[in-house]
Amino acid sequence: MARIAGINLPPAKRIEIALNYLYGIGPKITGDILKATKIDANIRVKDLTDEQVNKLREVVEKNYIVEGDLRRKISGNIKRLKEIGCYRGTRHAKNLPTRGQRTSTNSRTVRGNVRRTMGSGKAKSAEKT
Repeated sequence: MARIAGINLPPAKRIEIALNYLYGIGPKITGDILKATKIDANIRVKDLTDEQVNKLREVVEKNYIVEGDLRRKISGNIKRLKEIGCYRGTRHAKNLPTRGQRTSTNSRTVRGNVRRTMGSGKAKSAEKT
C-alpha cells in the first residue's frame, strides 16, 4: 500500500489518477512528478515497488505543499484578508462569492438556496391576523 503525505493511495487505480487524491496535486502536477521520477503513468499503485513509492514520496514532500500545510496556508490567507478588512475578506466573512460574480440571480447555493418569490408565505400570514 502506497502512503504519501499521510494519505493512502487507492491500490487499484493508475498512479496518474491516484496522485490526484492528494489535496493540492492535480493532473498537471501529477504529470510533472511522474516525469521527474521516471515512472510510467499507466502502472497501478499496487504494482509500484518500494523504491518507486519512496521516490514519489520524496519528490512530493520536497517540491510541493500538500494536505494539511496547504489547508493551513489557505485558511491563514483568508484570515489575513478578513483581519485587514478588504473587500475580499468581507465577502469571505459573509459567505458570498469573492470574485465578482453576480448574486441577485446566481449563487443560490452559497446564499443558502433562498428563493424569494411572490408567493413566499409572509403576505398570507399577515392577512390572517
